[in-house]
Amino acid sequence: MEQRNSKLIIGMAGGTASASAKTYKISLPSSWVERLAVTEEDRELTLSFDGERIIIEKKKTLQKFIDNKLAQGHEIKKLSVYDRNLLCTVIAADFTDETLAFENYTDSAIKLAFGKNKNPDWRDFQDFLRERCVPESRSGIRYYLAELGLDDYEPIKIIEKTEGTIAGDNMRIRIESVKV
Repeated sequence: MEQRNSKLIIGMAGGTASASAKTYKISLPSSWVERLAVTEEDRELTLSFDGERIIIEKKKTLQKFIDNKLAQGHEIKKLSVYDRNLLCTVIAADFTDETLAFENYTDSAIKLAFGKNKNPDWRDFQDFLRERCVPESRSGIRYYLAELGLDDYEPIKIIEKTEGTIAGDNMRIRIESVKV
């Protein structure tokens, strides 16, 4: 792994920011940016922070995410979220390491799986699944699960049976397991 030392560029924030607000930037070596294949036309990056390190990666397409995870032998499910017949969001969920990638196909935040959240994590994904299911605390839930052929309350399995349809909207979810 190649390493270089650098200094963080700290500046004053402008616009409507408070008087003490600051911005933080870092200059990256050209050779690293070129190896990431970042160009002026294709410069979307993903930044990750684990509490100690910041990792900068070129944003992966949904298909690259799937291919990479399948190559590692992970269990991947692809969820296509529709509003009637309009495809709104496609989610690739890695059930092995609990990561996900997604692509939105509409600008209407109300129709998107994660709304305005541009960086959902596994917890956000689980919350989304639970929102598309009958509540676990519902009276008669055991009978409901039995009717679906399920022993336990598992949102992903409920959605596989019900397509995540609920009263009051036209959303539905199609789930497919992705294989090599």
